[in-house]
This record gives sequence, C-alpha cells and structure tokens, in this order.
Amino acid sequence: MTANPTVLTQPTFFLDHDHPAVAAFAGKALAGLDEGATDVDKAVRLYYAVRDGILYDVYHADLSRAGLTASAVIGRGRGFCLHKSIVYAAVVRAAGIPSRITYGDVRNHLASPRLRDLVGGDVFFHSLTTVHLDGRWVRATPVFNKLLCRLYGMAPLEFDGRADSLYHPFDGDGNRHMEFLRFYGDFDDVPYDLVISTMRSKHPKFLSSAATTPSGSLIAEAP
Repeated sequence: MTANPTVLTQPTFFLDHDHPAVAAFAGKALAGLDEGATDVDKAVRLYYAVRDGILYDVYHADLSRAGLTASAVIGRGRGFCLHKSIVYAAVVRAAGIPSRITYGDVRNHLASPRLRDLVGGDVFFHSLTTVHLDGRWVRATPVFNKLLCRLYGMAPLEFDGRADSLYHPFDGDGNRHMEFLRFYGDFDDVPYDLVISTMRSKHPKFLSSAATTPSGSLIAEAP
C-alpha cells in the first residue's frame, strides 16, 4: 500500500483522468452537487454513474493496453469488471479521491452455460476498486448495471461510501450468486502483465492469443 494516499490521485497510463473523455464523464456525474459536497458524496455519485452509465458485458471486450485505459472504456461505453473498475478508479481520482485497483477470484453460481464453458467453470478472475474515504479504504464494485440485474433476477449492488460494496452472496430469489475465494491485492495502477497472464491461464478459451474476448451478449443469454 502506498504510504501517502494523496499520491493515488494522480493520472496513470490506465487511470488517465487527464484525458478529456474521463474529465467530461466525471464532470457530468458530479454536476449539481452542492459546494459543500464531501468526498463520500462524490464517490457515491460517481459509483452510480459508472455502474449504470457503462453497459456491463463480458463479450467482445478489448483487453489490449490501449483498450483498458479509462478513456477508451468510456468511449466504447461498455466492458466488464476489469474495465469498469478502471473507469471508477480514474473518475474518483479526477475528483481528488485516492483509489487503487483490486483483483481476486470469485465463484459465480449464476453464469450462463456458454459463459461457464468459455471460462472453464464457475471461478472467475475479478476486479473491483478500493477508494480512500474518511481516513479508511473502502471497496466498491460498480459493475452490474440495473438492466442486467433485472434480467438476471438480482438486486443492483449499492454503495454508500462507508461500507464495502461487494457482490451479494445471494440473488433476489435466495440463490447463491457470488463468493470471493481469493484476493490478489491492491494496485496503484493496472498490473497489465499480471492481469493478462492470469486471464489466459485461468480462462484460455475466453482469452487465448488475442486481446479480445469472444462475441456474444449477456443480455441475450439472460434466463
């Protein structure tokens, strides 16, 4: 963990909040907040902007270095956990809030048969964001947007800026949804080689030699 959290407000290659597209996304999300808005207020507003403003889909996703920059993801308007956690980390930094990228393995009990086949089972390499608010680090997961949650029968994951926002262990019907199996750690910027090598090792059919995931649609695969 970086000793000085304020260092973690700086733009990086991937968390490029100095790019006009990222600055515009953050500015639009924060428009209308009172002058006295706290960092928690800003982090929550930005969380929902990323969760619902960028479509979650694992298919036809760009995992090249350039494709994983926050500006590129915002430009496409879609991506999965790797992409959306990067955007959130970048836009909260744009608001002066320190952030880091967090990686782990999760077991997904509700994946479609096709997705299970592509990833080689129900254990997925996963990404979320850790933000520094009120003197402590809080985990946030602005991943599944409202539309996808409705189609898959899940309640959208909320965030209040004070408690960790992780995947619900059960869906709206009481069926198990996600459980965390392992955390790889928190990173100041995207550890690109680690991410890609882990994806190729764990999910060879999902990401082999190319840096693009297969074509498809999670919306079309909804039960």
